[in-house]
Amino acid sequence: RSSPDVFESRMEKRNEVKKQPVGYSKQAEFIRCMDEKARPLFYTLDSILHVEMVKEKSAEEIKQIWNQYFSAKDTVYAVIPAEKFDLLWKRAQKCPSFLYALPRKEGYEFFVGQWSGTELHFTSLINIQTQGETAPSHLVLYHYPELQKEKGIVLMTAEMDSKFLVVHEAQCLANQVQLFYATDRSETYELVEIFNHRANEFKYMSVIAELEQSGLGRGLRPSQDSDKS
Repeated sequence: RSSPDVFESRMEKRNEVKKQPVGYSKQAEFIRCMDEKARPLFYTLDSILHVEMVKEKSAEEIKQIWNQYFSAKDTVYAVIPAEKFDLLWKRAQKCPSFLYALPRKEGYEFFVGQWSGTELHFTSLINIQTQGETAPSHLVLYHYPELQKEKGIVLMTAEMDSKFLVVHEAQCLANQVQLFYATDRSETYELVEIFNHRANEFKYMSVIAELEQSGLGRGLRPSQDSDKS
């Protein structure tokens, strides 16, 4: 009542947000404009491995080195076969974002995964809805395809907000990327296509159903007997 012009302006912005599809944000553009000081520790493969030196080793040896290096660290990591990454990457170009479900003590929390180059940024849906393009990433997966052609592997590691996620929760989100993007099951990948190209048909419960069927999030929810121990 005291400031009708301000009220009207806010209502217009609210209506604009409502018109945007689920999970919409300018997150990828925001990521590219981040201050250099905020760049992650693992920005290039050379910052982790001496690429020229490991080229002399076999794919299996590189895999062992990668796994041994990160096994003592609180993070997510993987060595992805080139063929699987090819499929994942091809689909990521067509469908750069998706909605993932993370089991919580009661219900699920949804995260939007947004590709920016070979980086995959995860942000909670509630933060995107409240903060828009300034919503911070809670988890970033870094994929390094430098050895893909020569060794047939793509290395992956991650950076996460430990105040928001623990390692096994981040691992669940990372596993879901392969579940939805690298699947041979057309019905599963179709959910990704619907989210990107037919948002009005997208159903949250479809993601939860796929996750429960896969069993990926089974270990995240406390058992009913946990309080009795």
